[in-house]
Amino acid sequence: MNDHLESVLYHETTILRRLDDIGRAITRDYKGKNLTVMAIMHGSLVFMADLFRRIHLPLKIECISVASYHGATESTGTVTFNQVTMPDLTGEHVLIVDDILDSGRTLKAIRDRVHQKCHPESVRICVLLDKKAVRAETVDPNYTGFEIGDEFVVGYGLDYNGRYRNLPLIGTLKEEYIEPQHRVNASAPGEAAAAADLARAATTSAPAEA
Repeated sequence: MNDHLESVLYHETTILRRLDDIGRAITRDYKGKNLTVMAIMHGSLVFMADLFRRIHLPLKIECISVASYHGATESTGTVTFNQVTMPDLTGEHVLIVDDILDSGRTLKAIRDRVHQKCHPESVRICVLLDKKAVRAETVDPNYTGFEIGDEFVVGYGLDYNGRYRNLPLIGTLKEEYIEPQHRVNASAPGEAAAAADLARAATTSAPAEA
C-alpha cells in the first residue's frame, strides 16, 4: 500500500515516540483520579490501542459512535449519535480520544453531550492530529500528537473511502488513487482536503470532521 502514497508525514517510529510522551503526560495529570478514556469510532481505534497501553493507571474504556451527514458539496454540520443511551460517568474524569481535530463540530458536540448526559467530574480532549484550519467551533485539545496543515491524510486509523486505516504511518495519497469526483484543481487551496473529507464521511460512521 505504501506505493499509493504521495508522501509520508510521520513514520511509525515517530508516532510511537510521540505517544510515549503523551502517555507519560496523561499518567502524570490523572494520577490519583478515576480516568475513563472515551474513543471515537472508528478513526481513533489504532491511536487509542497504542496510547492507552502507555497510560499507567487503572483506567476504564468507553467507545462512542457518531455520524456526520454531508450534502453534495459541503458539510451540514449535523452530528448524529448512534447510541440510544450514554454511560453514567459520575465521579469519572473523561478523556475523549479522536484521530483528528478539523472543524471542531464533532468534538464539540461530543464534549457537550458527555457533559450533559454522563455527569463526569471533568472532560478533556486528546487528538492524534490537529489540523490547522479555520474552526467552525472553538475546540482546543489538551493533548496533541502532531499539528498538520490543511491536507487530507490517511493511515494509522485515518481512511479514504473506508480504506488505508491499517497503514502504520500517516501520509497523503497519490492523485491516481483518489476518485475523480474528489479531485480538485491544485489552484484551489484546501478544496482537495475538503473533497476527500466528504468521501470519508460518506463511507464510515466515524466523524468526518472533528
